[in-house]
Amino acid sequence: MTIEERIRNRKIGLIGLARSGMSAARLALEGGGLPFVSDSGSEDKLRDQINELKSLGIPYEIGGHTDQLLECDYLVVSPGVPLKIDIILQARKKGIPIFSELEFASWQCPARIVAITGSNGKTTTTTLIGEILTAAGLDTHVCGNIGRPLADVVGKTTPKSVVVVEVSSFQLETIADFKPFVATILNLTPDHIDRHGSFEEYKKAKYRITENQTDKDVLILNREDRETIADNPPTRARRIYFSAVSRTDCETWVEDGSLWMRINDRPTPVIEVDEIAIKGPHNLQNAATAAAVAGQFGVEPATIARVLRNFPGVEHRLEKAGTVAGVSFVNDSKATNVDSVCYALRSMTGSTYIILGGRDKAGDFRPIIEFGKDVIKGIVAIGEAREKIFGVLGKAFPTQFADTLEDAVNLCFDMALPGETVLLSPGCASFDQFENYEHRGRSFKAAVASLKNGKNSDEIVSG
Repeated sequence: MTIEERIRNRKIGLIGLARSGMSAARLALEGGGLPFVSDSGSEDKLRDQINELKSLGIPYEIGGHTDQLLECDYLVVSPGVPLKIDIILQARKKGIPIFSELEFASWQCPARIVAITGSNGKTTTTTLIGEILTAAGLDTHVCGNIGRPLADVVGKTTPKSVVVVEVSSFQLETIADFKPFVATILNLTPDHIDRHGSFEEYKKAKYRITENQTDKDVLILNREDRETIADNPPTRARRIYFSAVSRTDCETWVEDGSLWMRINDRPTPVIEVDEIAIKGPHNLQNAATAAAVAGQFGVEPATIARVLRNFPGVEHRLEKAGTVAGVSFVNDSKATNVDSVCYALRSMTGSTYIILGGRDKAGDFRPIIEFGKDVIKGIVAIGEAREKIFGVLGKAFPTQFADTLEDAVNLCFDMALPGETVLLSPGCASFDQFENYEHRGRSFKAAVASLKNGKNSDEIVSG
């Protein structure tokens, strides 16, 4: 079936009016489809989207999902919509196909696709790859779970373009033909168990990133990730590996204080580790991954090195949020699982007060005891998960509760001494109190900024 046959004059039901849902609706309309949009939210919360739908002449319903969706040829589901809601179960029973926005948009993407998934490091690595390919002169578009939907960029691409897309397990659950030229799985640790039901099901969703690849494509894996190495996900793609600790069978690796890459089977130095702007062992893996991807496009080591020297990292990921009266604040709001918190703690070099909590994703907080034993001076727990956090960590570290994030920031500031750090690294989803992790991170930074009028805040330095 051609792309035109898949879309033109087809009744396309779109569930969810978030960014990807709106983008998919516009793309469906541009392709000659007959989109119908459904969202369970209220008119007050969806006012902007409703106004746009009206201006485009796209029919919609809000406040729930009706049988109108069951009259569609197929459904396109936003990643935040659970696949077990009644209307989707009914659609499946009727044999109506269910696709993600990622799948739907990929049908209309002429560009080469680089897809990045994993439990941690996706956004940093996706952004870094985009910077390197852009610096190399390639027409590069960064999108996906990073914030800008794939459906927003496909119309701006050509066969010579490269689309670098961050891909989540939620998006991969409902693909059919999605096929990246380069796919990478950074690492796998338990996450989103509340949605997938088990770690095994979560991994199965992640491994779908390579199911349509051929021997002309490339799958990049982490030599040090025990889950992917043990599972050895089936693929027809050419496998290559990266590592931050070993060169064995790797395309890129760290050795003798430098990042190396293999060019025409010859080991070639790229950059000394001390020159890489983003610090921490996890960022060495991210840099090695980016170099491995860049190598598939023939990017010169000097170009990779130039970007790595200047790349500052991404917002909400170990972001310096300022220093107040000698106390440093770090915004790691993107740490929505426990493993990401452990990465953050490995990057801390002194006494740290950590703010944990939010909406639990069936995470196991016990590893924080080992990773935090030398750095955590106290915990302030917030949100729906705070009782669970206290139950797991309360005997290992002094733990207090705060009702709001602002209260938590103030409480940590009152306890911290000059030279110590306050780290927001929640280890949970944000949806109990915030729209998303970005909203949570901005709220943290706003609370830090407000401290300049508080006690002991005779100086404030932006980070």
